[in-house]
Amino acid sequence: MYWYFVRWEKQRVTLRMLDVLRQQVRQGEGRDADPSAGIIDSQSVKAADTVGRGTRGYDAGKKVAGRKRFIVTDTLGLLITVTVCAASVQDRDGAKGALLGLYLASPTCRFVFADAGFSGRLVDWATQTLHTTIDIVRKPTDQKGFAVLPRRWVVERTPAWLTAHRRLARDYERHPATSEAMIRWAAIGLMTRRLARGGRPAVR
Repeated sequence: MYWYFVRWEKQRVTLRMLDVLRQQVRQGEGRDADPSAGIIDSQSVKAADTVGRGTRGYDAGKKVAGRKRFIVTDTLGLLITVTVCAASVQDRDGAKGALLGLYLASPTCRFVFADAGFSGRLVDWATQTLHTTIDIVRKPTDQKGFAVLPRRWVVERTPAWLTAHRRLARDYERHPATSEAMIRWAAIGLMTRRLARGGRPAVR
């Protein structure tokens, strides 16, 4: 199995599968095959002992020792690209890899919604380097307690779908690239089931 896994990753099989399935789901929802807008978010997860020290860190804000996953989805919550790095990496720095992946994977997607953690120099960098606009979705000043924010909730439910896969509940992979591949496989499984039943994945 591992031989096939390595061979397919070298041939970028999961990247192509992800693109084809996402296009099919979008068309089934009456959308254009290729997205024009995306949403970025990060998730810090604990790392198992199998994760090398050089690729793990501590997220002081979330109080998590492990790795951080940066994902970009379309406005349906379907994965476009993922980048995994040490949890100690700041959102504004780690997001560059995910945005670059978006730039290469989806030529039509040049508008990205993000939360305030991605504001600042990253917005200027994306505009100047990737010709991509980042729209910071901020909480209303009078908001008290939890409230669903437009656009933000779409990407925030995607990690819940992904971590329903037991292997993604924490990071077990020695190499970040392997961790990214496992996330793509989980997204592929979600989309194939969604296509099979003609509906949306159940939130667990």
